[in-house]
Amino acid sequence: MADLLFGAVNRDSPFCWQDREIRFDSATNDIAPRQGEEVIAVLESVEDTKGQNDLGELRVTTLRVVWTSKKNRRTNISIGLNCITSVNVRATTSRLKGQTQSLYVLTKYHNNRFEFIFTAMADSTDTLFSCVQGVFKAYDNSRLYRDLKLRGALIVDRELKLLPLEQTYSRVQGVYNLSAEQGNLGAFFISNVRVVWFAQMAENFNVSIPYLQIRSVKLRDSKFGQALVIETTPASGGYVLGFKVDPKETLDYVYKEISSLWQVYASNPVFGVEYRPDPSGMTGGGGLGIAPSEQDIEIVDPPDRGDALAQYYADATKGADRDPVYCAELGLAIEQLKEGLTIEQLWSVL
Repeated sequence: MADLLFGAVNRDSPFCWQDREIRFDSATNDIAPRQGEEVIAVLESVEDTKGQNDLGELRVTTLRVVWTSKKNRRTNISIGLNCITSVNVRATTSRLKGQTQSLYVLTKYHNNRFEFIFTAMADSTDTLFSCVQGVFKAYDNSRLYRDLKLRGALIVDRELKLLPLEQTYSRVQGVYNLSAEQGNLGAFFISNVRVVWFAQMAENFNVSIPYLQIRSVKLRDSKFGQALVIETTPASGGYVLGFKVDPKETLDYVYKEISSLWQVYASNPVFGVEYRPDPSGMTGGGGLGIAPSEQDIEIVDPPDRGDALAQYYADATKGADRDPVYCAELGLAIEQLKEGLTIEQLWSVL
């Protein structure tokens, strides 16, 4: 678990981890925007309230939220938008700032739940924190660009429902899906972001395969003859999808086109997250402008943060269910509360 959270992965892998992982203390190259990732806004003077209590920079991109300490850029947090379950902005009182705003981010990653609290110490921050909510919503509404989809509402009257940034290059008829013994006759739509197949007899029997989730594209021999085989990434289920295309010239053309568009996408991916801050919120204080990163900070080896994970757990002691105890106030058996926590406090949260 620690290896996953502290960035010990194969750096040569084309897998897009930025929106699907939570990482602590990553190398500076890893917190820099990857190809296709856009920085939407940057806010200075943001405190990591639940963790280090340091001031830092909060960067919002189309794939993640990144907090970086001002003292040491190797002290950082990268929160993928796909890991976020809820985002809330609450008014709080700070000893340093007085009345201000805090951003509460609840996440789930590898069956663990983490809570992050970022408190603003500068003016004109409420709009930016709302920007995080807007970006998260835009990300959630654009999953077809990035996620494999089976039996979705993709086809209407035998035509592909195009995504806002999508362009269709080819429509290929007479394509058999080899998932069944006899094969199902259908058609391909090949676009700049995905490959879509649907059955001629049932439009809702379909599959949308984003290039982002393709692991390999090959031609293989099968009992139906030579077939096009698309293998998806483990993150999308690790499917091996076979398609029979006749004649051979059409099969070769489809194989070359999908392979070419896949390579083009890999060099310049389209993630589909479209968000533009409200221009009315950009006035006054300039807190929403994209601030340049500090270039004169000395990069040193990070201190030992072996307990960094525990600070962000939504329930830091929740490694396993606690023993049940009788609660006289409720007249029920409940899970034993954490030390220092009372039933009254729990009800006050609600």
